[in-house]
Amino acid sequence: MALIEIKNIVKTYITGDTKFNALDKVSLNVEQGEFVSIMGASGSGKSTFMNILGCLDKPTKGTYTLDNVDVMKLNSDQLAEIRNIKIGFVFQGFNLISRTSAIENVELPMIYKGIPKEERLKKAREALKIVGLAKRENHHPNQMSGGQQQRVAIARAIVNDAPIILADEPTGNLDTKTSIEVMEFFVKLNEEAHKTIILVTHEPDIAEYSKRIVRFQDGKIINDEVRK
Repeated sequence: MALIEIKNIVKTYITGDTKFNALDKVSLNVEQGEFVSIMGASGSGKSTFMNILGCLDKPTKGTYTLDNVDVMKLNSDQLAEIRNIKIGFVFQGFNLISRTSAIENVELPMIYKGIPKEERLKKAREALKIVGLAKRENHHPNQMSGGQQQRVAIARAIVNDAPIILADEPTGNLDTKTSIEVMEFFVKLNEEAHKTIILVTHEPDIAEYSKRIVRFQDGKIINDEVRK
């Protein structure tokens, strides 16, 4: 069974008398260890799809099974728990807390999980070491470059050892050189740590790092290409 199984998902928004399907009967399976890029123009449905994948939103119709769990049957507390255990998030804007240090930012998911302070510190240090920021653990976001901030965000995403990383335009605020460094790190996480990575991007050169490219248009998948 696939790690992610999505069947005939519809997401309908209603404004006044108008109904709009942001997603229209979308089906997609993702196996453990895949590296998938989601592409599409603005308004194509890719962000709505990622919100559903990340258990941040529920579809109007269809089924979503995540690691053998029927997501559609979960309440808000259970959705929060599955997000914390199964999914690490990386965003374009880094989403770091400015008043806290790198290590405190990385600790956050473990606080929600109820992990004791000593263990949190140990795991956060290990995660920062993996992303090459062992010497920056006490720096605040405003003392770091964009690339370093994104690596802190990646450390936060992997610290709970979640099997899935969802990355939404992770290089959108980075220059070309730093984007390459970040993408090479995602490749390393996929190939060496066997993380399943699903990444939204509008940049073809970023999508090239993945092994599969899924293209959205008008709420539908129009192309699903496995690359060699």
